[in-house]
Amino acid sequence: MNALRSILIFAVLTFGSLTKNHAQQVPHEVIGQVIDHETREPVGFATIALIRAEDDSLESGAVADLDGEFALTGMQNKLYRLKISVMGYQEFVSEPFQVSEGNTPSLTSTFYLEPTQISLDEVVITGQRDLFEEKVDRTIYHAENDKTLLGGDATDVMRRVPMLSVDMDGNVSMRGSSNILVLIDGRQSAIVASNVADALKQLPAEEIKSVEVITTPSAKYDAEGTGGVINIITKKNNLQGSSLNINSSAGNRSSTLGLNGSLKQGNMSWTLGGFGRSMYNVLGSFSNEQVITQPNGTLMNVLQQANTGTDMLMGRYNLGWDFELDPNQFLSTSVSFGLRNRENLQKSLLTETYVSDALINASLRDVATNDQANNIDANFNYIKTFDRKGEEFSLSALYSVSNQRNMFENSLYGEPETGILSRILNNNVSKNEEFTVQLDYIRPLSENQILEYGAKNINRQAESDFAYYTAEGVSGPYQESANPSKSNNFAYNQNVTAGYASFTTDFLQDFSFKGGVRYEYTHINANFGSMAPESDIPSYGVWVPSLNLSHKMTTGDMIKAAYNRRVQRPFLNFLDPNLNAANPQQVSQGNPLLRPEYTDNWELSYGTSSKVATINFTTYFRNTTGSIQPIRTVADKDVIFTTFENIGYEKTFGLSIFSNVNLSSKLTVNGSIDGYYATLNNGLTDPLYAAFNSGFVLSGRGMASYQLPNNWQIQAFGFARGQQVQLQGQAGGFAIYNLNINKQFNDNRGSIGFGFENFLTKEFTLQNQLVTPTILQQSTVGMQNAGFRVNFTYKIGKLTVDKNAKKPKSVTNDDIKSGVSNSSLE
Repeated sequence: MNALRSILIFAVLTFGSLTKNHAQQVPHEVIGQVIDHETREPVGFATIALIRAEDDSLESGAVADLDGEFALTGMQNKLYRLKISVMGYQEFVSEPFQVSEGNTPSLTSTFYLEPTQISLDEVVITGQRDLFEEKVDRTIYHAENDKTLLGGDATDVMRRVPMLSVDMDGNVSMRGSSNILVLIDGRQSAIVASNVADALKQLPAEEIKSVEVITTPSAKYDAEGTGGVINIITKKNNLQGSSLNINSSAGNRSSTLGLNGSLKQGNMSWTLGGFGRSMYNVLGSFSNEQVITQPNGTLMNVLQQANTGTDMLMGRYNLGWDFELDPNQFLSTSVSFGLRNRENLQKSLLTETYVSDALINASLRDVATNDQANNIDANFNYIKTFDRKGEEFSLSALYSVSNQRNMFENSLYGEPETGILSRILNNNVSKNEEFTVQLDYIRPLSENQILEYGAKNINRQAESDFAYYTAEGVSGPYQESANPSKSNNFAYNQNVTAGYASFTTDFLQDFSFKGGVRYEYTHINANFGSMAPESDIPSYGVWVPSLNLSHKMTTGDMIKAAYNRRVQRPFLNFLDPNLNAANPQQVSQGNPLLRPEYTDNWELSYGTSSKVATINFTTYFRNTTGSIQPIRTVADKDVIFTTFENIGYEKTFGLSIFSNVNLSSKLTVNGSIDGYYATLNNGLTDPLYAAFNSGFVLSGRGMASYQLPNNWQIQAFGFARGQQVQLQGQAGGFAIYNLNINKQFNDNRGSIGFGFENFLTKEFTLQNQLVTPTILQQSTVGMQNAGFRVNFTYKIGKLTVDKNAKKPKSVTNDDIKSGVSNSSLE
């Protein structure tokens, strides 16, 4: 708390010294948007010229943004024309209009340009290439330019991003590492920290502007996430007026409904939105075979099989308020609320146990699992800019809380005439609460040099209250277990205080350098309830250096080299001592004594582009010590027990290739291949527990998009990942694919689409293998996820460009959070 108090005092003093009142005289203005007359699509980066009608001389000018929007200000009392030009379109010249004292010209806010036949292909290619973008320290996927994501969620978006892999359950990994930091607008809520897969399902694809993949984060980012950082940027309303966006979908597996409204008048704006998603009819299968060697050499074989089903209902709701105090000061606040209810059922789980081919035991069960959660995020941000271009001070605070309830009920059947013989119930109520305060200051030292520094404090409190109950028959009362290993409570408090400094510069004309250092000090206190007295886990500090170097060649090609050090702190899903025995043959439990893992990352990449194609090659090496890995041992003769340990090391050598090719003005294809060789070793010498594994992992994706007449578009997408190496075996490979057709209408205000998912395959299967000196296991999970859906979106309201719109800043927890760099050199 002393560190937190110091940061707050520093914030108050800095705020007082920086705050100034600025008066602004509202100038005359021309605002508008440039649109393709035929396709009704925005025309980005058009040149806007304000011409004096009396002598055709240039008064001022501007360049439209990616959406074709622009604003011109500072006009005198004269007669003007507006001239709009861009390659591939006929030049537009407006009729003369008069600017006089007290009169703001009111031009039509939409300007339609006629395409030319000669350069049309070049214009279309430029727009298509905007789907992906390379920067000094990140790769950006512009999801807003992908019109076939309608009706999906953030999971669907992630599957299209290079270097990312998303399995059938929605779990995300980067280059084989699932220890990644996922942020939304530069921050991460408590629910994202504890369950990334479910959190992504609460975010509709239509609200995502872009996804940034940062494999070597700078010192400004928190040190958390050994695999890297993923920052999801949502769409912002920088327009004057009011609007209401409706997006919905209905299908045989899921349905969605979203409403997002905004109102902006002058220097104040409000946003209010909600998104709901229902998943149903998700059927599948489960089978498991495990052979366990007993101490006397006897082989015990366990066979299991069951039918499965999943239902899910979730929603996300948000309220935001932004206010410009003056042209140099900006306030924003937001509150969001999310909820989730997921039910999984294993129907008629049959378990048969054999010894020397003789059946010694058989049981039949129904296993119902329920996962409920709700989360609240409250965010406050203050930004102050200065007369010097790029200079900025910001203060951010975030309060986030996630409440979860995980429970399962295991019903054991007796003879057919007796029905349910007994029941077991596990109830685990957990809470993850965070409070963060962050200060950042950006100071340009010269035109091409920027110094950034700041401080941060994150206080986390995680609690888990769990209990086991047993009951007889179908309606007998439940009795709580007195065993402290099954019924207990666990509290885990973590406080991280950090400071950083980062320096960015251009040198030798074509080189850019960004380097920095970050220091984080972590204090942990854990209480294991009646299992053990309060445990004082040692505090620790870590220095996190980072280096990014890039060279842009005369051909436009770019070479990048980077190094950084990362730390992965174990979180509640790894620490929770609650015993999960939904399947009594496969029991798992967290390890509250886990230590952090440390990773050194080296990366070298080369990117090149032409008028029709872009291609990027990246090679990397990742060395992790104390890697957190699942460890399986035998418990109670035929039961496999899983927990987590800090193993010796994990080394990964990898290569990724990404390419985007415009085969014509209407057809674009892109794809990527990611391959790496991993080596894992727990460093033990006892042959009963020593583990070593290595092997190649290969994944790839491909996407093709074709522009049809009358604003129709068709897109095909596929992704496949091979088997993934683990310390004691491997996770199975899988593949998914989909086909989407979409049409826009009414000047792009509305769209309707049709999606077909995995339509040629009745059931996908995922096979996992486990191999130890005493365990040989193969489990298969099947999922019937062939789907069809209809998507519909519509925009209501009239908006105009807000020339004074500022980019909001938010708290950036990349130790479990992070933000987007404000460096103008990026």
